[in-house]
Amino acid sequence: MSEKISKIGVLTSGGDAPGMNAAIRAVVRTCAYHNIKCMGIYRGFEGMIEGDISEMGPRFVKNIVNKGGTILKSARSKEFMTAEGRKKAYENLKANGIDALVIIGGDGSFTGGMVFNKEFGFPIMGIPGTIDNDIFGTSFTLGYDTALNTVVEAIDKIRDTANSHNRLFFVEVMGRDAGHIALNAGIGAGAEEILIPEEDLGLDRLLESLRRSKLSGKSSSIVVVSEGDKIGKNVFELKDYVEENMPEYDVRVSVLGHMQRGGSPSCFDRVLASRLGVKAVESLLEGKSNYMVGLISDKIVLTPLEQAVKGQSKIDEELLRVSDIMST
Repeated sequence: MSEKISKIGVLTSGGDAPGMNAAIRAVVRTCAYHNIKCMGIYRGFEGMIEGDISEMGPRFVKNIVNKGGTILKSARSKEFMTAEGRKKAYENLKANGIDALVIIGGDGSFTGGMVFNKEFGFPIMGIPGTIDNDIFGTSFTLGYDTALNTVVEAIDKIRDTANSHNRLFFVEVMGRDAGHIALNAGIGAGAEEILIPEEDLGLDRLLESLRRSKLSGKSSSIVVVSEGDKIGKNVFELKDYVEENMPEYDVRVSVLGHMQRGGSPSCFDRVLASRLGVKAVESLLEGKSNYMVGLISDKIVLTPLEQAVKGQSKIDEELLRVSDIMST
């Protein structure tokens, strides 16, 4: 164990995700287990700059493992993008006796952590928290599993009304740059078609697929659309195009939006958060820095932050094939 670290700071940054509170809890209690103090930094990097920092003991994090969102709050910080802002943040960390930092967030948060580490040599460890599952170096990010279950439950309900009225529903889910939610939830909910940024289906193929569905006897259809899909400018443009070319369909749009980020985390996300939190703290105590903790083949592994940020999480080609077969 490193003799230098006696106090670790923890913050959440970027978009919130179910499981962040469970990760905060794990960091705090692992610190207590190793007889070091843990300091909670509120509102991410903005709170670091403003000195919004207070000590968190094991009892402070009781009854939060099941809570969505983040008790430490999250905020974007333009000031942290400046050298002056980062210097203020560093001075506040030192004034509070903080020797290392655990950042729970996505690639933007990790990029900020890398710059901070480079400028001040400050030990950093990242925990991936984003429902999009778009970070290299882990099979699952915190919140992804919960978001999938939320989306599938919503689509199941939408299908009931689609069947009742013989309607075609476009269901838009989150995923500006990655189609993991759309692809997995689409298969899980039995969608007739899935549109994702990684695969440009094209408007003609979409119409062809919908016509095949109609000819096969399907009176209603669900098309899951990732918000970053490249076919149309937005899901409403897709709706208009289908209505113009297939007037026999009564088309509706349902945008699930931020409901996907909320709610009590699944058991998987709670366990993952606990494992990642323990590994993050113990890795810092072993003298490691500038890594992200992640899950690959059910093993907790360390990936250099630079790789986590610059690497690309790839869509599962086998799942794409499964999706094509299931839509027959």
